[in-house]
Amino acid sequence: MKKTLIVAACLFAFAGVAQAQDADTATDNGGWTGSGEFGFASARGNSRTENVNAKLGLNQENEYWKNNFFLNGMRSKGEVSVVDAQTGQTVDRFSTTANRYDAGASVGYKLDPRSYIVGAGRYEHDDFGANLWQGIVSLGYGYIALKNERTELSFEIGPGYKRYRPANTTMVVDGETVEVRQPTESEVVGRGLVNFKYRLTDNTAFEDTLLVEAGSKNKYYQNDAGLSVSMTKKLALKLGFQVRYNSDTQPGTQSTDTLTTTNLVYNF
Repeated sequence: MKKTLIVAACLFAFAGVAQAQDADTATDNGGWTGSGEFGFASARGNSRTENVNAKLGLNQENEYWKNNFFLNGMRSKGEVSVVDAQTGQTVDRFSTTANRYDAGASVGYKLDPRSYIVGAGRYEHDDFGANLWQGIVSLGYGYIALKNERTELSFEIGPGYKRYRPANTTMVVDGETVEVRQPTESEVVGRGLVNFKYRLTDNTAFEDTLLVEAGSKNKYYQNDAGLSVSMTKKLALKLGFQVRYNSDTQPGTQSTDTLTTTNLVYNF
């Protein structure tokens, strides 16, 4: 709960700074825009659950640059049934059921108004995913296929180098279950990114981003779709749906993860 309050305080403090800077409209910000998202839910009574997710994104696009930076975090707790080591009985405990964060950046230098060279990096840590952590750096080519007041469509493609550590497995040794650490893997991958934005109405917008990191050992796909409805110029509500897929998983670990969020968004 303390981490939840800290994240919320940081987001609102950052939003306050951004709003103060926005007051000076005569100052050129170099094409920078950004948004912060926060969602929290808590249940008590017949069941106990807590889940929180937060996102921060910064974007810059001007005559020379097309840059993107992001930081995301998600954590959930709930009642799970476990076997007590002392009594051998099954009991319910309030434990962490999800803990994931990722950060990344892409820096693009424009060759002309539509095409650009892009370098990208991404790191993800997931205590309950197919991989405990994964990181990638890549260099590629980007192209803005369509951009007007309502629609934007862009593509990125290029080679990259990825390292990741698969989730631990378990095995029985002398009647006891122990965790087995998996070795770190590395491979050359092909990275692709498709970003689509469409403004349905003056206050409603849809965005979909598809990320592909495909290698000979593991193929990773992530799709983020979001529908946002603006309440004011700065505040919006956003419904998001994320699908993540790893082709190479350990026994007992599923290949596909999904996440549905309903967040309050502050745009700056």
